[in-house]
Amino acid sequence: MASGSYANLLDLAGGLLDMPPTQRTIPRIMTVPGVISDLDASGRYDGDSDVSSSGYRERKILVANMLPLQAKRDTDTGKWCFSLDEDSILLQLKDGFPSDTEVIYVGSLKVEIEAHEQEVVAQKLQEDFNCIPTFLPHDLMKNFYLGFCKQQLWPLFHYMLPMFPDHGERFDRTLWKAYVSANKIFADKVMEIINPDDDFVWVQDYHLMVLPTFLRKRYNRVKLGFFLHSPFPSSEIYRTLPVRDEILRGLLNTDLIGFHTFDYARHFLSCCKRMLGLDYESKRGHIGLDYFGRTVFIKILPVGIHMGRLESVLNLQSTSAKLKEIQEEFKGRKVILGVDDMDIFKGISLKLLAVEQLLEQNRDLKGKVVLIQIVNPARSSGKGVLEAKRETYLIAQRINDTYGSNNYQPVILIDRPVPRFEKSAYYAVAECCIVNAVRDGMNLVPYKYIVCRQGTAQMDKALSRKSDSPRTSTIVVSEFIGCSPSLSGAIRVNPWNIDSVADALYSAITMHDSEKQLRHEKHYRYISSHDVAYWARSFMQDLERACKDHYTKRCWGMGLGLGFRVVSLSPGFRKLSVDHIVSAYKRTDKRAIFLDYDGTIVSKSSINKTPSPEVISVLNDMCNDPKNTLFIVSGRSRDSLSNWFSSCKMIGLAAEHGYFLRWNKDSEWETSHLSSDLDWKKIVEPVMQLYTEATDGSNIETKESALVWHHQDADPDFGSCQAKELLNHLESVLANEPAVVTRGQHIVEVKPQGLNKGLVTEKILSTMVNGGNPPDFVMCVGDDISDEDMFESILRTVSCPSLPVVPEIFACTVGQKPSKAKYYLDDSADVTKLLHGLGASSKPKPRNLAQFQVSFESMA
Repeated sequence: MASGSYANLLDLAGGLLDMPPTQRTIPRIMTVPGVISDLDASGRYDGDSDVSSSGYRERKILVANMLPLQAKRDTDTGKWCFSLDEDSILLQLKDGFPSDTEVIYVGSLKVEIEAHEQEVVAQKLQEDFNCIPTFLPHDLMKNFYLGFCKQQLWPLFHYMLPMFPDHGERFDRTLWKAYVSANKIFADKVMEIINPDDDFVWVQDYHLMVLPTFLRKRYNRVKLGFFLHSPFPSSEIYRTLPVRDEILRGLLNTDLIGFHTFDYARHFLSCCKRMLGLDYESKRGHIGLDYFGRTVFIKILPVGIHMGRLESVLNLQSTSAKLKEIQEEFKGRKVILGVDDMDIFKGISLKLLAVEQLLEQNRDLKGKVVLIQIVNPARSSGKGVLEAKRETYLIAQRINDTYGSNNYQPVILIDRPVPRFEKSAYYAVAECCIVNAVRDGMNLVPYKYIVCRQGTAQMDKALSRKSDSPRTSTIVVSEFIGCSPSLSGAIRVNPWNIDSVADALYSAITMHDSEKQLRHEKHYRYISSHDVAYWARSFMQDLERACKDHYTKRCWGMGLGLGFRVVSLSPGFRKLSVDHIVSAYKRTDKRAIFLDYDGTIVSKSSINKTPSPEVISVLNDMCNDPKNTLFIVSGRSRDSLSNWFSSCKMIGLAAEHGYFLRWNKDSEWETSHLSSDLDWKKIVEPVMQLYTEATDGSNIETKESALVWHHQDADPDFGSCQAKELLNHLESVLANEPAVVTRGQHIVEVKPQGLNKGLVTEKILSTMVNGGNPPDFVMCVGDDISDEDMFESILRTVSCPSLPVVPEIFACTVGQKPSKAKYYLDDSADVTKLLHGLGASSKPKPRNLAQFQVSFESMA
């Protein structure tokens, strides 16, 4: 294919993301001027368009590697002729949308179009089929699809690691750059036609996993869904991919990610937790990941088949004729059917070995059972496919030589393109269907088999079969494929266990008709109600729900290259400006300042938890200012805090969430009156010890008023699981004790009932008010869930009508996340900069500078 050079696209991914969007070459549907501004409250452009949905027809943009088209060149005119591919799932899912929905398809063609023909072809495809072709250059397509997709992603997602060169292709950065480049071209095509305020974009499968990053960078609020049609491997396999983070972040730039099974979703969530530190939770039945303020939802639903398409094939006269022919050919024999691509993961050779074992163990079945294996053309090439084909033929030949005769072959291989009507006829004849893949995405073969066994009224008439006659079917299905969980009446097998598969086949062909009928009816009810339209409709409904809050939050992008993501926060939540707070600080006289310790003054990632000399110095500057009352409010013990802040004479300390309180270095520690009964610690400690011994990397921190179980250094999944179990365990044994169990970031803590940081701030503020020093400036900075009590408390306390003046309040959380605080700072380094700004304002001016200012003013 002769097309423009793509050398410039093979730069680093960061450069790709910074490329200007492709100029619009295809006319785009325009809407009336919108009312939604592109400027957020801070006057920053958020990347969205300036059009709204007034009078706009609903549109869905479906993006896939290949367009749902068939193409061939007319031998007489030499022109390209195109037709819709009725078997494409991309085309079939349209049935799940409202009838007035406009569906636009973006993808590549299965044929190469010369450069001089591309403009004409693109115009024709858009006008006739609503299809937007991408026209990838030949070399790029080769490296993208046959290279990175088929040689690296496909084997990895099917649990095949390139341990040796013979086992597969090892990671090649050139192929990765081609993958990113192709995704960028697909994204540009979407940008040419999208109306980002109204259109929904649905991206299909593993070929386009970084495309969402490009779209999200250009349109921060784009409504974007993704569905993975292949398996997603466990974290132990996926983490071997050198570009693992880039792909995960690409998927997380969508609003909704779909998987066929919970296993695949669970593996994805585990990867997000282990590699990106992201936790998930179930929100009213929907699984969601918080990703920089955006909730990325997870959808679990296997795709279905198009009932109407399959039933129309069953109604063909050619199908009925072929069915009669097959019935006559195999009269008196039980037909077992397999339909698979010639692929190393389909388990065809394992299936044949199971049939061999079946005949070996049951000699009476000779001449009574036949396996018809339809082999679809291979979708990929390579040494593995050739080896799988060679082994398949060798085993089939051996079985036929051993157990066959002149008029009987136990294994029949059909290795040619089989028309749909013929394949449907084989489905309808087979008493048993076996899908024995060692790893597969969805695999709709069992669904098609069930529908063909059910038949249609027209088919019954052609076969002179009563419409109310019982229908039966049996399925032997691998537990490693996506459709397995939905087929509850199937016989599930481990394809690697040859004996087990042979036994399953025997059970299937000897099962009573009444049992076969019950299983068939159960399967048919599910398949007919969960068709491809249901799947598409359900996914789109969840995508609409996932996007409904897009315009209620402020959005802005951050990160370079493929690490780009969008931060999405409530409109009133913004970064605390040092200049703004310093200005308020200077014009006030009675200030109350509350600072958390871990994650606020010192970084949580730091091994050394001692405050730096720089922090001690600036805190001293602030504490020595008579206008300030400054407290460190922490969960740490009083001994640790006393030791760390021994050089700060005027600093106040609240240890163990306020159980102990000290106003300054010279004052005595006050103990909370809430609970002096700590006998519950004798119950808690042995329970925590049990979990510590069972959880490698965990430990117990003993405080005077509390016990804390830490699991930060444990395996992320196991530690989290153990923390949940420990929480439930402790809540049950402490039901009648004056103690409360809380779970924080990598901890489970038990402390006296009613104790929290909010009570500390209330006590200090009340003391200031009662002492005739009501604050006119209140600042509170913290980073975790325990600090939310402080934020809530200061907002409640300062609204008290007894205060003569409403103080200026600065509640600030560390990290961009949902919070009761109005402001945020990015990290502890930002907190240090803030304290420096306040400390500098508290320092008395140098004497010579003051004299110079007075002298200058007198001269003026």
